[in-house]
Amino acid sequence: MPRPKLTKLELRIMEVLWTRGACSVREIQDAFPEPGRPAFTTIQTTIYRLEGKQAVHIAKRIGNANIFEAAISRRTAENNLVDDFLSLFGGRVKPVIARLIESGKLSLDDVKEAEQALQKLERKGKSK
Repeated sequence: MPRPKLTKLELRIMEVLWTRGACSVREIQDAFPEPGRPAFTTIQTTIYRLEGKQAVHIAKRIGNANIFEAAISRRTAENNLVDDFLSLFGGRVKPVIARLIESGKLSLDDVKEAEQALQKLERKGKSK
């Protein structure tokens, strides 16, 4: 599966599709809050770019309207974003973790959850 790089607007459109399921361009546009809502043509252009990136596909046609649905999962998009972000730091996580701690955005529960995930990964590696 390709690793599409998604823009902020593309991610917002994907969020609509992940939350609501298959939608038309008009339905996607209507999901945005009124102040600052992108124009219909902006959504339309962006959704076809997402189709080119293989992040969405046409689920069906109703008359002249295409109904789009997500072709990648939220998890895949999140993983791609994190991988791209970490690549800015040469793959090092320490500066990112240090900043999260300094900003108060990393809780003790987050650390415990991460520790459990690491232990699970370690057990999985030993069983191979």
